[in-house]
Amino acid sequence: TYEERLEAWKGWRTVSPPMRKQYARFVELGNKGARDIGFKDLGELWRARYDMPPAELEADVERLWTQVKPLYEDLHCYARSKLEKRWPAAKIEEGAPIPAHLFGNMWSQAWSGIYGDLEPFANQASLDVTAGLKKKGYDAKGMVKLGEAFFTSLGLKPLPESFWKRSMFEEPRDRDVVCHASAWDLTYGGDVRIKMCTKVNEEDLITIHHELGHDYYFLYYHTLPILYQDGANDGFHEGVGDTLALSVTPAYLAALKLLPKAPDNDKAEINVLMRRALDKVAFLPFGYVIDKWRWDVFSGKIPPDRYNEAWWELVQKYQGIAPPVPRSEADFDPGAKFHVPANVPYLRYFLAHIYQFQFHRALCKAKGHTGPLHKCSIHGSKEAGDRLAAMLSLGASKPWPEAMKALTGESAADASALVEYFAPLHAWLKEQNKGKKCGW
Repeated sequence: TYEERLEAWKGWRTVSPPMRKQYARFVELGNKGARDIGFKDLGELWRARYDMPPAELEADVERLWTQVKPLYEDLHCYARSKLEKRWPAAKIEEGAPIPAHLFGNMWSQAWSGIYGDLEPFANQASLDVTAGLKKKGYDAKGMVKLGEAFFTSLGLKPLPESFWKRSMFEEPRDRDVVCHASAWDLTYGGDVRIKMCTKVNEEDLITIHHELGHDYYFLYYHTLPILYQDGANDGFHEGVGDTLALSVTPAYLAALKLLPKAPDNDKAEINVLMRRALDKVAFLPFGYVIDKWRWDVFSGKIPPDRYNEAWWELVQKYQGIAPPVPRSEADFDPGAKFHVPANVPYLRYFLAHIYQFQFHRALCKAKGHTGPLHKCSIHGSKEAGDRLAAMLSLGASKPWPEAMKALTGESAADASALVEYFAPLHAWLKEQNKGKKCGW
């Protein structure tokens, strides 16, 4: 119900106000450490990891956001008109931000939880991969084997025997563990593992591809000197597995008998693209805001007495989303997002969401794919595998533009592949939004 969503949203944010004072102190100490090694502040230290001056990186990220912003704005406009009908209690207005608790996600960072509310066309071919996995009797290990099979179909080497012996695929019954999925490079010598409390569903199948992307990166650069055993930049590390997950197309899933049949008409394809956009496109402004806020906090542009106000200003500006209830400086809403108190930089996820489409387009080209980008699966293409392996093997031994070039032939990040991938959906959204007051 509407009330339950609101209650959950408010409840989630009760954990962070006590952190607020400590976070301000943490910022002081982080900045002191950064200055001691020659940086202006901690944000500049983070931005210095991208083989370009920090100010140049900021401008480049803004450029990438500008490329994808029109698509996001049309998705937002369509979602708002649907949610307005679905939740009259929210009193959503045209041309206004959308209340944050309606997206089926605590951060409004992925909107796939409300696909049912936004589905363009009912009664199309089933996209229920979870039902297919259960029907075929997959267990956690079987799903990981399925992920590995995608990588080996490209000619990449199988995972080592130690991976299967030492990984954690299911939640242990005898102890508490952190269930957040993660990939591990234990010895810098090929001892790679994943740690997951895998559930047999589509979301975890995609997560497995993501985590195995990290492991394959580890495996392909582990012969390099230790300082080069890392991704070309952290966006590369996050983007590799997601690139392969873009090839987990309905046609590929139908070939595995995980879907009854691949959608074969325009309506079904718009549904497929909508589902993907609710994860990939909806995420972009959020992926940007988390670090934009922290860069300004670290630089002093946002003082401690404006932490929350400034947070919501950025969320509204970039996401077009507003808090459903009044907020004040007694709250500390950014602190309720794990990556903020854990001090994990977040730009990597924004970049990975751009890179994966750029990688996908290049690998599809290597395979010789013709036709729409969203229909391409590189499964079974040794040519695509060779391109991928060439980039993975470089690790951090070359500046990231050179790693980008090894895979794509291009040396700059470019969001045009993402725009191309979603072009049919964007054209459809424009039609739906005719006569509506978009923006916020």
